[in-house]
Amino acid sequence: MVKAEALAQSRWAQARWLVLAPHPDDETLGAGALITHCAANDRLGGIVFLTDGTGSHPEGTPRVAATRRREARNAVGRLGAKAIPTIWMGWRDAHPHPTDSKAFARGADRLAALLRWHRIDAIAVSDKSEAHCDHVAAYKLAEAALRRARRPIALFAYHVWSDTPRRAGHITTPAMPVGQRRHALLAHRSQLSPVIGEGFRLPPEKLRMAAQDVLTLRKDCR
Repeated sequence: MVKAEALAQSRWAQARWLVLAPHPDDETLGAGALITHCAANDRLGGIVFLTDGTGSHPEGTPRVAATRRREARNAVGRLGAKAIPTIWMGWRDAHPHPTDSKAFARGADRLAALLRWHRIDAIAVSDKSEAHCDHVAAYKLAEAALRRARRPIALFAYHVWSDTPRRAGHITTPAMPVGQRRHALLAHRSQLSPVIGEGFRLPPEKLRMAAQDVLTLRKDCR
């Protein structure tokens, strides 16, 4: 276990948050408790999905992008955030733009504009230590957007496939109601069953997640 300050007692208690998810389902796996808490307290400015999620199934599988977008909408609703703006960046799953490309710069500019428009104080994104290329790309995109945002914004990381580092500052969200995160994750049927064909399957232990999110402070806004 790592030491973590309670979000409600931290200086980010009244912050306005934005969640950046590499794929549909990462919003629930990595930041579901944060989304639920902030949406209930009018502190969530938006949820941004980086990729279309099509990499979970073999090329040529029909309706993957549309299915995953629909599943994400259902999951977000089950997290209590149906009214929160959701933005799709439209990157191709598992094909992140190089950080020195014009496409990456356009993405960073777009995300920075969203941060300004929604008056975001803190962003939560997949950690840079994650193994998947899209998770790392999401983190790098958040870093680049913060440099362009022209307002003080803290950068927090959530951990889907990586361990929470001990030598860092952390905050922990309030606990979600029992079963709410599992209920939200079950909305992502394509990642749990062959409903649209054979493809990636989330391991069963992901259905037994903690009721709280532990977020790692990567860049302070002070």
